[in-house]
Amino acid sequence: MSTIPQISSRTLVLIVVSIAINMIGGQITSMVKLPIFLDSIGTLICALLGGPWVALFTGLLTNLLWGLISGPMAAAFAPVAMMIGLSAGLLARAGGFRSLIRVIGSGIIITLALMIVAVPIRTYLFGGATGSGADFFVAYFHAVGEGLIESVAITVLGANLADKILSAIIAWLLVRQLPQKTQRNFPAMAKVR
Repeated sequence: MSTIPQISSRTLVLIVVSIAINMIGGQITSMVKLPIFLDSIGTLICALLGGPWVALFTGLLTNLLWGLISGPMAAAFAPVAMMIGLSAGLLARAGGFRSLIRVIGSGIIITLALMIVAVPIRTYLFGGATGSGADFFVAYFHAVGEGLIESVAITVLGANLADKILSAIIAWLLVRQLPQKTQRNFPAMAKVR
C-alpha cells in the first residue's frame, strides 16, 4: 500500500499566497491589456521555496481557480502553468537561480519549455486570439504573411520571454529578501545566492 506524501502547513500557506500573487499580477496586466502576463510570479516563488512539484501544483490550482472565476479560457492554459512550475522548480534545483545571469537564463529556458504546451493550446483551441494584449501581435504577424502557428509561436516567444525573465527576477529578489528564519522553514528551498 503506497502512502500519500504529507504537505506541511507552511507549504499549504505558501501555495495559497502564491496563487493570490499569481492572480493579482495576472488581473492587473489583463485590466490594462499589457502584452505580458505577470501571472506566474507566485509559481516561481513556489519553485524556489518548495520545489518542482509544489510549483506545478500551484500553477495548476491557479489556472483552475481562475477558470472558475473568469471563464474556461484560464483553465485551458493550466498545462502551461504546470510546465512553468515544473521547469522553474527543476531549474531552481539545478542552480538556475544562484545569480542574476542564471535567473535570466532560467527565464529563457522556462519560456522555451512553456512554448511546447502554449502554442498548440493558443492555436488550436483559440485560433490564436485569447483576449490578451498579445492578440495584436498574432494578428499583425498573420496579416503580414506568417502562418497562424508561426504567428502564435513568435508572439508566445516574445511575450513570454519578457514576462518570464521579469517574473523570474522578481521571484528571485523576493525570495532572497526573506529572513533566514523563514528560509529555514522550507527545507526544499533552492540556493538563491
